[in-house]
Formats: sequence, structure tokens, C-alpha cells
Amino acid sequence: MNWDQIEGKWKQASGKVKEKWGKLTDDDLQMIRGKRDQLIGKVQERYGIAKDDAERQVDEFSRTYVGDETTTYEKTTAKTHGAGR
Repeated sequence: MNWDQIEGKWKQASGKVKEKWGKLTDDDLQMIRGKRDQLIGKVQERYGIAKDDAERQVDEFSRTYVGDETTTYEKTTAKTHGAGR
């Protein structure tokens, strides 16, 4: 999933962001509004890490977030298609 899609689904994604980076406040999440650079900056600030590390974490989150959606879809599809057999 590219970042534009995460930005478009920010309300859903922000819950996962909060789980991963618990030091981010609700105000932080509202201010970020799905903007990748804003998230990187806040992660860097709250956790006292280098920008490169924050970027790596955000990119990893982006890949993981995609995996979660795919896994959920695959599980739902498997249950739907397997139920009638």
C-alpha cells in the first residue's frame, strides 16, 4: 500500500499507529492527519531517535499495515469460500 492510501484511511490507520508508537498523543495523531513526514517528525521527537531510524520505522509500519489488511481479507475469503464445502 502506498502512503496515499494510508493517508486516505487515516482514521483506521491511526489506531494502529497509536499501538505501535504509544508515546504519540491523540493531538499528535490529529495534527499528523496521515502525512508521512509529519509522522516521521513526531516519532523522531517523541522517541529521541534519528530521522533515518524514524523513517525506517514508518516505512516498516507501512509494509506491516498492508500485511494486516491482506491477512484479514484472506481470512475472510477463506471462511466465506470454505463454509459451503
